[in-house]
Amino acid sequence: MSGSIIVKIKKMTNNSSTLPTYATAASAGVDLRADLKEPWIINPGENVKIPTGLAIELPSQQVVALVFARSGLASRHGMGLTNGVGVIDADYRGEIQVLMHNSGPQPVIINSGDRIAQMVFMPVFQALFEEVAELQDTARGTGGFGSTGM
Repeated sequence: MSGSIIVKIKKMTNNSSTLPTYATAASAGVDLRADLKEPWIINPGENVKIPTGLAIELPSQQVVALVFARSGLASRHGMGLTNGVGVIDADYRGEIQVLMHNSGPQPVIINSGDRIAQMVFMPVFQALFEEVAELQDTARGTGGFGSTGM
C-alpha cells in the first residue's frame, strides 16, 4: 500500500518561500505557515483569515485536504480554527487561508513564517442516497448525546 500522493503546489506571493513540511516522519499533517507582510495581532475574541501564500491542486476529486488547528497554539494561546475544520475541495484553486479564532485571554502575535495550522489529505466518498422507510436496528438505536456513558 502506497502512503503518498502527488499534490501540485503554487506559491501565490513572493513572501511564500516555505513549502509545507511534515514535522516528523510519522506526522499525519503538514504544517501551514502564515504569509504576512508584517506581524498580525489577534485580540481575544477576534476572528481572522490568515493567508498562507499557497494554492494546491489535488490529484483527483477522490482526495480532500483538511485543515486542522495546531495543538500547541490551542493549548498555549487558545488559538483554534473559526470553522472547526477547513475543507479544501479538489476543484478549489485559490490561496489557502486559515480562519483563526483567539479564544484565549491575551492578544496573540502571528509572524510571517509561523506555523498556524496543519493540513491532512484524506480520501473522499460521495454518497448516493437511497430513501428507505426504515433503517436497520442496532443495539444503540436512537440513543444520542451521552447515551453510551462517560
